[in-house]
Amino acid sequence: MKAINQLKTFQRILDEYPAETPLSKFLPGFYRQNKQMGSTDRRIAGRLLYNYFRLGRALPGTPPEERLFVAEFLCNTQLNSFIQHFKPDWAGCMGFGTDEKIGIIKTVFPAFKLEDVFPWTQQLSPGINKDAFLKSFFVQPDLFIRVNKGYEQQVKIVLTAAEVVFKDEGNNCISLPNGTRLEALFPNQHWFEVQDFSSQQTAQFFKPAKWDAWWDACAASGGKSLLLHAQEPTVKLVVSDIRESILANLDERFQHAGITKYQKKLLDLTQNNELILHDYEFDGIILDAPCSGSGTWGRTPEMISQFETYNIEFFQKLQQSIVRNVAKYLKPGKPLVYITCSAFKAENEDIVSFMVKELGLKLEEQTTLKGYENKADTMFVARLLAP
Repeated sequence: MKAINQLKTFQRILDEYPAETPLSKFLPGFYRQNKQMGSTDRRIAGRLLYNYFRLGRALPGTPPEERLFVAEFLCNTQLNSFIQHFKPDWAGCMGFGTDEKIGIIKTVFPAFKLEDVFPWTQQLSPGINKDAFLKSFFVQPDLFIRVNKGYEQQVKIVLTAAEVVFKDEGNNCISLPNGTRLEALFPNQHWFEVQDFSSQQTAQFFKPAKWDAWWDACAASGGKSLLLHAQEPTVKLVVSDIRESILANLDERFQHAGITKYQKKLLDLTQNNELILHDYEFDGIILDAPCSGSGTWGRTPEMISQFETYNIEFFQKLQQSIVRNVAKYLKPGKPLVYITCSAFKAENEDIVSFMVKELGLKLEEQTTLKGYENKADTMFVARLLAP
């Protein structure tokens, strides 16, 4: 009876879910309107919804409840009452590997194809292992924090006391189970920043020198600027974004991090900003460009169902426009660090080629940060030098 009620709740939420809304925003509102749902009910409903969308575009036309059974089987390694009730034949196979599970699924659903989960593998960056990338959608990514220097032991002591399983990834990075309630464990603390593992790795490409002038051009809430400041606190920093509200979040994070000297600008980088920036030239520019976000869909699997291929061309044109308006403010021989959280070649290597051929920049290094190997986001980063 419990499993049947869980399925009914899932179906109700799916019926009410507006396709263009992130699940992370929709579900809390749904729970507020349905206060009769206890914490266990909410947790199970959330798991079912997220796992359902992890199946991506596979098994189109199959009833949602059948797709859910397949997703629950693929995305869980421990037996649960839901699978035990609806698919008792699969119950003893929960600990099997993904390939074995897919073989079992195909005996019931011959139309199932792994490549249908994310049907754009031909457009992935060449460094991505397509099979591993596809299978990563069945795994919940971890939560990562970057611990501020001097607080490593304090953080580990609190996590250990709370019996939270964690892993030291090196370079002050700690991975935790997704859903760990950090705000309950660390009230009003500033010992760490929440930041994905791959995002933290981009710092290796910055290489700032003392008293350099750097521009974080699409700063958002300042994650890359915080990495830069941790590397070299003397850097003179300009941050900009098109969204005023997110720059307010940046102010708060900078205040907590003790960063007080920086310039903040509200800029639309698709436009010519010469009137505002005509006196500026930089020793380094970080361009964490707006993109499809396809490398983060392990965290937001509902995006797989919402995505259309024309979005790739939209973001590519946007990125070309931005890099053209940004690169000209570099001093000769100085770096532009181009970053995306996209897995698509059109937004990654193709934009690097554009910068080399059209803008005369020199490629120093580029790589795909294979988050799918680390239960993290998949990202792309390139370091180019101005002529």
